[in-house]
Amino acid sequence: MDQPYVSRGGIKLQSALEYFNIDPRGFDAMDIGTSTGGFTDCLIKSGAEKIFAVDVGYGQLAWELRQDPRVVLLERTNIRHLEFERIGQFVDLVVIDASFISLHLIFPKAVEFLKSGASLLALVKPQFEAGADEVGKRGKISDPAIHQRVLEKLINAAQELGLIVSGQTSL
Repeated sequence: MDQPYVSRGGIKLQSALEYFNIDPRGFDAMDIGTSTGGFTDCLIKSGAEKIFAVDVGYGQLAWELRQDPRVVLLERTNIRHLEFERIGQFVDLVVIDASFISLHLIFPKAVEFLKSGASLLALVKPQFEAGADEVGKRGKISDPAIHQRVLEKLINAAQELGLIVSGQTSL
């Protein structure tokens, strides 16, 4: 079976966009934790006009996206240090698929780039949110109570930043 996006991340984002009824056609968006570009690819193929692709890594973005004029690649860029002037505009949608960093550290900066009424979709990876003593071998967390606590803390953090949490889904 052919993969519709450059990585499985695109399938995850497509599911979330459908679940939350978000149509990114015409949107300017920001993809935090771009990596190979699954989320960015999904947004492009869903009609987004411009994507600011932010990642601390270098050389990971798929070549076809690297060449796409709708993609503004911000490699070697830690979102926590990205200044508004570097992109110079607010966005309609922020999507996040980051690893090895807590969303608690990303949310405050991400909201600085959101237009009024914009949306933020974040892929929650509990192993990067829970305490080190709660994460088992290979980054697995098997205790549902830890998953629930992680989600509750993230929801509270988002609400403290003025975000309206409209739901969650498992992908």
